[in-house]
Amino acid sequence: MNRICKIVYVVLLMLVPAAFAAADSTAAGCADGLVVASVDFEGLVHTKARVVERELANRVGEPFSAEKFEAEKRRLQDLDLFTEISVSCEGSKLTYHFKEIFRWIPSPAGKKTDRDGLMLGAALANLNVAGEDIRAEVQYRTTVDPFFDKNEYALYVSSPYLFGIPLGWNFEFLVTDSYDNIRGFQDNSLLLDLDLDFKFLSNLSLLGTAAYRYLDGMAHLPEFGLGFAFDYRDSRLDTRNGVYFEYMLTHVGEGEEIVAFCGVDYEHDDPWETVGSPEDNPKNCCGKSCGENYWELLADARAYKTFGRFVTGATALVRLRPGEVKFYDYYYHGGANTFRGHEADSGSLGVHEALLTFEERFVLLERRSASIAGVNFFYGVQLVAGLDGSLLWDRGRPGWDDYEGAVYGGVHLVIPALDRIRFEVGYSPDRGEPVFYFGLFDKVTSSRWRSR
Repeated sequence: MNRICKIVYVVLLMLVPAAFAAADSTAAGCADGLVVASVDFEGLVHTKARVVERELANRVGEPFSAEKFEAEKRRLQDLDLFTEISVSCEGSKLTYHFKEIFRWIPSPAGKKTDRDGLMLGAALANLNVAGEDIRAEVQYRTTVDPFFDKNEYALYVSSPYLFGIPLGWNFEFLVTDSYDNIRGFQDNSLLLDLDLDFKFLSNLSLLGTAAYRYLDGMAHLPEFGLGFAFDYRDSRLDTRNGVYFEYMLTHVGEGEEIVAFCGVDYEHDDPWETVGSPEDNPKNCCGKSCGENYWELLADARAYKTFGRFVTGATALVRLRPGEVKFYDYYYHGGANTFRGHEADSGSLGVHEALLTFEERFVLLERRSASIAGVNFFYGVQLVAGLDGSLLWDRGRPGWDDYEGAVYGGVHLVIPALDRIRFEVGYSPDRGEPVFYFGLFDKVTSSRWRSR
């Protein structure tokens, strides 16, 4: 998924009272069974007609269905291009009405990770390049506490189609200059990543990934992966009903001989302090090869069901890594993006992981559109409560000693581009103290890319 993190949205949302925001209208004057003679669009200023045409279920020569409109409306909302979507009928003429989200965004940018905390900076983004639903963004981000201690430079480009073919693609270029205080090493790295999603059937996609990472002084890490996904969700963003299952097999590294720096080469105090239970900690890499050579087997399962205003969700993310995994790629648990029972630290590291979540959402305020000084956007509010489960282990099968559980609750703001902003409080009986969390995107999404 494209990581367009715009802190400016937070400011906008706080300035808009619910009183002047109206919920989207539905199908005005359109009766079920009316045979559609023509289809027209209003409000497409920057978006080309074919971008919305390929998402429509109501077509010329077929009877209109309000149920079909609700389904296509959810797909159109998934494009994240419109604040309002409605339809009206004049005789047998069907007209879709759109209000577009602002396209060019020179603005502050942000990213929230468990490793680096809140990072802020500057960004320039175009959410709809050439009207083809292509998103492009350049960013610079740095840590807030302290400023300029960790830095990232990023370019993201993505689209759900390629030359009219349902081949979704996401390209990422990321340069990092950051000390990883969880795993204990200086992360001077470069990442090139291309992810592909070919919709082979309406609910079946073939997945592919190719990436190259360079960790200065440690390793060259090529990655290649293939997989598939069954997607029966009503919407990718703010899912209300349906299931999703993905299986991915990826090979990482070549195991080449690159000798790592020793601890005296770092500017940080005691960088070779033991990082937890994995035996292959940074100290064992000093003066030795730091190359990797392992397979990653990923399973990502999600299920959602709505009852009135209550949305029940259950998710599971499992990643197994047979082979040679080095310290810089150990998984960590703790924080808004993994396990909301404690903060991430060097005592919660492992080669394999499983993240389990059961969540109940109450839709306090459905998605509403708003506009300030010609800037169109939407927002919604949800109350959440749930259970987090964490399994983190090094070899073999996990045991109860590898498991932690926590409860959490909070408020989510549903907004464009970021999906949601999360304000949550988690509590783990094993730790005994509640912890406040601030997160961007749905947790199940941010868990997938938290290491990057």
